[in-house]
Amino acid sequence: MNNEKPLLSVLRGKTTANPPLWLMRQAGRYLPEYRELRAKSASFLDFCYSPAAAAEATLQPIRRFGFDAAILFSDILVIPDALGQKVSFESGAGPRLEPIEAPENLSRLRDVPDYSRLAPVFETVDRVKSALPTQTAFIGFCGAPWTVASYMIAGQGTSDQAPARLFAYRHPEAFDILIEKLTEASIGYLLRQIDAGVEVVQIFDSWAGVLPPREFENWVFSPLRKIVSRIKTERPNAAVIAFARGAGTHLCRLVAELGADAYGLDTAADPVWAAQETAGRAALQGNLDPLALLAGGAALDQEVEAILDALKGHPHIFNLGHGILPQTPIAHVERLVDLIRKSGA
Repeated sequence: MNNEKPLLSVLRGKTTANPPLWLMRQAGRYLPEYRELRAKSASFLDFCYSPAAAAEATLQPIRRFGFDAAILFSDILVIPDALGQKVSFESGAGPRLEPIEAPENLSRLRDVPDYSRLAPVFETVDRVKSALPTQTAFIGFCGAPWTVASYMIAGQGTSDQAPARLFAYRHPEAFDILIEKLTEASIGYLLRQIDAGVEVVQIFDSWAGVLPPREFENWVFSPLRKIVSRIKTERPNAAVIAFARGAGTHLCRLVAELGADAYGLDTAADPVWAAQETAGRAALQGNLDPLALLAGGAALDQEVEAILDALKGHPHIFNLGHGILPQTPIAHVERLVDLIRKSGA
């Protein structure tokens, strides 16, 4: 009898009758219990740094839906915060950071993160790990250097990451310093999450798809390869999922050379093509359109069936192609869980 957690089994290359399931942003505003909990914190950053609240947010979707993995409730911008950049979250407007507008602004950053600032995150991990069901895997995460740098330079989210791209073209040496600093910070942060109790780490490169090939090589591929290599060398029992949103045909090289255990497919990726090109060399994760989940009904059923058919016989973790939308009905998530649980029958 195999008592291995389903998600960990797939990350080790096994194919299952029905894929393990979790959802990006599964702890969030679509849950009424989350909204009630969030209202008790003065700010979003306070929420992230409250171990009791963050642990509760991590566990809520597990209690309600029985997903195969919990993902740590936090945010990718705790790293800039720990490096000394001013970070806040404005209601309805998203994150705001003190922008890095010139190379000399890098002097405001610490050489390494203040890990005492991140201690509440590690306490959250400790609280969650002992509260999870025995078959539920625990995922930690960080933002990839390029994506985090785009927020740090612009001071907020942007539609095309133009401020960061321009900074990199105009000040390549300074940008290299920032990417290297974030790469080392990401490694240290993930290692500490693993030591605190997560079994898997996911690296989110949400804005990888905006870059030309040479910049993708320098700002996405190289940093990701260094992070994955260090994690696999220093914590070989931990699994790594790489999610480079918009990677497109770069996926082939990522799978061939990055060394992660699984690769996330975004909404636009063709799972038939991905399965053919990767040929079982790593697990694939994804890639239901969050709008199909929001729509529900026949659209949801058809999209789920198409993904399951495309990735049948391939190590597969069912997920969305991006984060769940706040207005998603609970009943639609319940339907998704039911479809996945019965898919191998």
